Amino acid sequence: MFFFFPTFSTRLKDLRLSKNMTLEQLGKEIDSTKATIGNFENGNRKPSLDMLIKLADFFNVSIDYLVGRSDNPEINK
Repeated sequence: MFFFFPTFSTRLKDLRLSKNMTLEQLGKEIDSTKATIGNFENGNRKPSLDMLIKLADFFNVSIDYLVGRSDNPEINK
C-alpha cells in the first residue's frame, strides 16, 4: 500500500501545529487554501503528488514519512 491515509492526516496536523501555524497560514505557504488543508487533516481528501511534494518540502520531511511508509522523517539524499 502506497498511502496510509490516517497516518498522513495525523502527521500533517502534527507538523502544522509544531510550527504553530493555522490552516490558513499553511495554505498560503504552499499555494493552497484553508479548506484544502482542513480536508487533508480531516481525511476527506487525498493530496496529489504535487501537493505531497510541496508539503514534504515545506516541512523538510520525506514523502515516505508524510504518507506513513516510514517513521523516519529525514530525507534520504
